Amino acid sequence: MRHPLLLSVCLGGTLLLAACDQDKQTAEEVARSMKDVNVIDESNLNDIMLTVADPNEAVIYFKRAVADNPNRIDLKRGLAKSQVRAKEATASLPNWEAVVASDQATNTDRLDYASALIRAGKWDKAETVLDTIPPTVESFERYRLEAMVADSEKNWKKADSFYSTAVDLTTKPAGILNNWGYSKLSRGDYKGAEKLFAEAVAYDPKLFTAKNNLVLARGAQRNYEIPIVPMNQSERAMLLHTMALTAIKQNDVATGKGLLKESIETHPQHFEAAVRSLNALEEGV
Repeated sequence: MRHPLLLSVCLGGTLLLAACDQDKQTAEEVARSMKDVNVIDESNLNDIMLTVADPNEAVIYFKRAVADNPNRIDLKRGLAKSQVRAKEATASLPNWEAVVASDQATNTDRLDYASALIRAGKWDKAETVLDTIPPTVESFERYRLEAMVADSEKNWKKADSFYSTAVDLTTKPAGILNNWGYSKLSRGDYKGAEKLFAEAVAYDPKLFTAKNNLVLARGAQRNYEIPIVPMNQSERAMLLHTMALTAIKQNDVATGKGLLKESIETHPQHFEAAVRSLNALEEGV
């Protein structure tokens, strides 16, 4: 008579254990799912911090993350990138060193490290790092950096070759054309520089740096006509100011004075820099 009761108790116990096991399994699955969600959320947040977030805020975020997870190379990489974005290239170097010394380092990391070294003015070290990257890595960034290093060594033939290759490897060559033009300008090849700056503006009509450099290249040839490029009134006034200073530097003072006056008249607001230049010129300073 007691067997049915015993059977009921056993069955009840089995069901209870099964329920407990099921609850335990469900809890573990939920924990794993939450962990996966947290990883995804962290990854998304890291991406946001590396792209659209304020650079200084990103530095603070990654510093805290590295402090909590000192062995995470991905976080040190994020910190180094954020420091470069925040114009703290020198501060980023220890973090880049840790990244490239790890077994998780990539050739992209080495390129980013070399770029940070160049920003910090450590040209020799940058060249050493670039030499560690296999020649099979033929990217725009690699040739851009190689060109800059060659420029620093005044190896013009090598620099021109690297700049030319870099231009062919990007669909947005305005920036690299501007850099190449500035290289030509520093060598005294004003006509070559003018051609490259004009190309840069053609690719990116909003790149004011290239417009300004174009004026410098023309002015160095004593061509004081403002180039025909897209510009608003304020930009035209600033370009006239640059051209005026170039003329004055070459002792074409009367021309420079006229350009300064035109610059002041052209600017839609008060152009303090041009006014100061004109006053200094008239006072013989």
